[in-house]
Amino acid sequence: MRINIPDEAGHIIGTLEENGYEAYAVGGCVRDSILGLDPKDWDICTSATPQQAKEVFSGRHIIETGLKHGTITLILDHKPFEITTFRVDGIYSDNRRPDTVEFVGSLKADLARRDFTINAMAYSPKTGVVDFFGGMDDIRGIIKCVGEAGDRFREDALRIMRALRFASQLGFSIEEDTAKAVVENRGLLKNISAERVAAELNKFIVGDSAAQLMQEYAPVFAEIIPELAPMFGFEQNHRFHCYDVWTHTLKSVENAPKNQTLRLTMLLHDIAKPQCYSEEEGRGRFIGHQQPGSETAGRILRRLRYDNETVDTVKQLILHHDAKIQPERKTVKRWLNRIGEHRLRQLIEVKKADIAAQDEKYLQERLDIITGVQSLADEIIERQLCFSLKDLAVNGSDIIALGVREGAEIGTILNQLVDIVINEEADNDKAQLLEIAGKLKANSI
Repeated sequence: MRINIPDEAGHIIGTLEENGYEAYAVGGCVRDSILGLDPKDWDICTSATPQQAKEVFSGRHIIETGLKHGTITLILDHKPFEITTFRVDGIYSDNRRPDTVEFVGSLKADLARRDFTINAMAYSPKTGVVDFFGGMDDIRGIIKCVGEAGDRFREDALRIMRALRFASQLGFSIEEDTAKAVVENRGLLKNISAERVAAELNKFIVGDSAAQLMQEYAPVFAEIIPELAPMFGFEQNHRFHCYDVWTHTLKSVENAPKNQTLRLTMLLHDIAKPQCYSEEEGRGRFIGHQQPGSETAGRILRRLRYDNETVDTVKQLILHHDAKIQPERKTVKRWLNRIGEHRLRQLIEVKKADIAAQDEKYLQERLDIITGVQSLADEIIERQLCFSLKDLAVNGSDIIALGVREGAEIGTILNQLVDIVINEEADNDKAQLLEIAGKLKANSI
């Protein structure tokens, strides 16, 4: 089988071969090329040592990125290409990186240390695809470790999340022994930095199979987010809910757009339901679960080292996810004023995903309501109706011109005017608003 490789990668491989060394494109770029995807990076493995590779490309822009592990980075046409010497790894005492590496002259030995068979293939224009471990068979839909799965995960526990991530992104199933080892070795994830776990979770959660895999591998996700565990099997006993909290959560994740922030929101939106549960006449109630849910989600995301924008967005969406927003123009304008257009549109998607994961008997009526809210928001934005200070036909200078001293009173009057326009008690007309502002000023004296 032949695959297309960039001219720069072909040049690197050809140059190394001309100098008497073996060289191949390797790993994810080969996998993605076979799958018909566009590789983001092209990595090269070679029998040349780092020093020999530096000599071959003497005079070129070289970055000594990882000499200890046999890697240099060659910059060609402003693009980075990692060139790594064939190697075998020593002991992984931290379950993440080998303590030592040994350079070898064998491509097969190098490929044998890699995580999954679909990532353990190499390619050169001269040889075509080199596949010692059945990657070409597994690329039809299987995530399978190279060699003994437990060994691979004990070497690098992040591979547990990578297995799930690839399965989610590619829609692959996880081979039986690999799946068993994923669950058995999940405790090793505590040795992996929060940033790396979060990076894999971000890629995982936007995949087509994310919800299904979270159901199948729930203990793994409870390992990285222990607060999820109380949701497992927790019955809601509510007329809108025919699923337990965890199943409802996963269905809402599946229903949400493939957006990292929105899917994180759905994963955590009902995190506080078990602790807020009560019953009245046999009916389950979760009064006030939004506030502790928002706070818990914030703690989880900060623990996983998420950026402030993501944390703040998820917290606010969870806080408002159960808000009753009626499809009335005044109401929608108030929400636009309160949280802004972008956040309201996000909230609408959250509410759609939440509703679609509830009992079908009540689904259409509730979806019609939120669809009505969305239509009104579209109309308000399209017609450029006023719902915030920046849209108001008057500004601070206009209020000062009425004789109002600079200070808090200006803001108070402007906010009152926005409320008046939102409530449709006056048009967003400068003359009309200045007349009202004059009366507000007189009343404040």
